[in-house]
Amino acid sequence: MTKDLLGRHRAVLPDWLALYYEEPIELTHGEGRYVWDTSGKRYLDFFGGILTTMTAHALPEVTKAVSEQAGRIIHSSTLYLNRPMVELAERIAQLSGIPDARVFFTTSGTEANDTALLLATTYRRSNTILAMRNSYHGRSFSAVGITGNRGWSPTSLSPLQTLYVHGGVRTRGPYAALSDEEFTAACVEDLRDLLGHTRPPAALIAEPVQGVGGFTSPPDGLYAAFREVLREQGILWIADEVQTGWGRTGDHFWGWQAHGRSGPPDLLTFAKGIGNGMSIGGVVARAEIMNCLDANSIATFGGTQITMAAGLANLTYLLEHDLQGNARRVGGLLIERLRAVAAQLPGVREVRGRGLMIGVELVKPGTDRADPQAAAAVLEAARADGLLIGKGGGHNTSALRIAPPLSLTVAEAEEGAAILENALRSIW
Repeated sequence: MTKDLLGRHRAVLPDWLALYYEEPIELTHGEGRYVWDTSGKRYLDFFGGILTTMTAHALPEVTKAVSEQAGRIIHSSTLYLNRPMVELAERIAQLSGIPDARVFFTTSGTEANDTALLLATTYRRSNTILAMRNSYHGRSFSAVGITGNRGWSPTSLSPLQTLYVHGGVRTRGPYAALSDEEFTAACVEDLRDLLGHTRPPAALIAEPVQGVGGFTSPPDGLYAAFREVLREQGILWIADEVQTGWGRTGDHFWGWQAHGRSGPPDLLTFAKGIGNGMSIGGVVARAEIMNCLDANSIATFGGTQITMAAGLANLTYLLEHDLQGNARRVGGLLIERLRAVAAQLPGVREVRGRGLMIGVELVKPGTDRADPQAAAAVLEAARADGLLIGKGGGHNTSALRIAPPLSLTVAEAEEGAAILENALRSIW
């Protein structure tokens, strides 16, 4: 059955629509932190549909809210008043930390970032964007144009002029040998120098922790230091929280809060986890920025009643059960467990991350060169033993990405760590 479905997939879907594993699997159902395939094999899910199943699979509170809303009305568009949309917008605006916040809902993180770019460039009357090297912001034409990761940039054409800044990757690049303080200072000077050679940009867009780039991040406070420089020219800061938001990093509810010394961002984009699998994205911005458009605009499926009901139920569950605190506690244990394993293996360069957003970077032993073949082999070995993980990285895809639902238990963290340890040891 799986082989038949694979053949049908390849016959009608694009070649560039990647599938994991030499023998791809079809997942049929899930519960909690586990999923099952068509053969009945159970897997511990440490990737959550690319950080999207944020709380748990088949969470009763979310499925109940979706079912009840579907029995009333599923969709009406933004042309009519929509109570669930208003209620979720009120909660997100309050949680965002942005003063006088307005919220616009989309269907994905790509569309959220696309909207943020529209707002920033219109508000600033500039089509120049500052972006981070190794970044990823989506697959739309404008989002690809600001993505600093060659593996996810199928074209160099863009409606924007993009200038790339140092700082998103702490342990690689020309400043890697510096202390955190020296690293931040060097990146700030690089930014100042760059701004001296161009017309004032519209905005800087940055992921507090780079997701597709392999869960890399700068020292805490880097973007606060950038903000002080940007303010001198009125340049906006867009925090791409599509993967880092909602408490995943444990220490903070939003990734930008690790860089909050200079205040909140001007715009914040979100998606993925808030819907727990339902299609929700959005932008939060100060009213003067959000309201700067002088033409009509809608999102046909952004803020539709059924997704908003899911988002409200999911957010309520996350807050009431302190899943941010759980991510901090369980994630901290998991990171230390994996670092103890990595210290014994020559092919593991680094275990990094915070909360339940963890990257394990693999290299060819005795070198600093990426080893994508090893990453693929570990993925296969983990899957064979019942663990699903992701992969990513910059110059080459050699980082394992670990991002389970935020309700992960200590026992499940230990189970996953043991499987991953065996998978790593099977390579070296």
